[in-house]
Amino acid sequence: MDLGLAGKVAFVSASSKGLGKAAALEMAREGAHVMISSRSEEELERTKAEIEGLAAGKVAYVVCDITRPEQIKRAVGETVKTFGTVDILVNNGGGPAAGGFDRFSDEDWYRAFDLTLLSYIRFIREVLPHMRRRKWGRIINFASSSVKQPIPELVLSNTLRAGVVGLSKSLADELAGEGILVHTVAPGRIATERVYSLDKHQAERLGVPVEQVKAKEEQSIPLGRYGETAEFGKVVAFLASPACSYMTGTTILVDGGLVRSI
Repeated sequence: MDLGLAGKVAFVSASSKGLGKAAALEMAREGAHVMISSRSEEELERTKAEIEGLAAGKVAYVVCDITRPEQIKRAVGETVKTFGTVDILVNNGGGPAAGGFDRFSDEDWYRAFDLTLLSYIRFIREVLPHMRRRKWGRIINFASSSVKQPIPELVLSNTLRAGVVGLSKSLADELAGEGILVHTVAPGRIATERVYSLDKHQAERLGVPVEQVKAKEEQSIPLGRYGETAEFGKVVAFLASPACSYMTGTTILVDGGLVRSI
């Protein structure tokens, strides 16, 4: 199936590794020109070379700390300078610290808000003028399966990811008439460094081996395993593409059946 991504321009935040990298790779395979970003130039150079070896589209990178508004503005500006516009925004920001409610101060909440929600808002502000000029765009916001089923010891994420869904649904209504479609993608247990770190946190809290935590988590997933990043990236590539033309405002779970709610 041709997704129609050839020649489209995508910006992917926090994309030197993990889920952001997977999304960038799958879009580049389909012929999109992709700007990747993260705080580490060394990791970006390595990831750019890796994606270029598999891509039909062009790949560039820009260093960007997504908690810094001036760097967000510069990153989008560099994308436009390099590729001429931004057709697709993929908002990713890692995840806030693990822990229960009593652990966190106001400063922790502000930091998590900057990372998980405000960065998305700032990126959207920067790309919308370019999408509006072309009357076409896709905005894909990464969240978590916690938007459907809260995860123990992740109170910051549980709270702020729900805000991402509210933002996406609101924007989907506002922007549909301008040809700009908006989605939230909610991963479950995908095999990334982030998920390993959460398993390790849980193992340390319970005083058990991390392998035991992983095995228990896998038992709760109908497909019986953690997902691969490529499986997640393919979903993002479809939602970002012209092939996805009659969907907006959706929250798509990529979780192997973990969330049981209807």
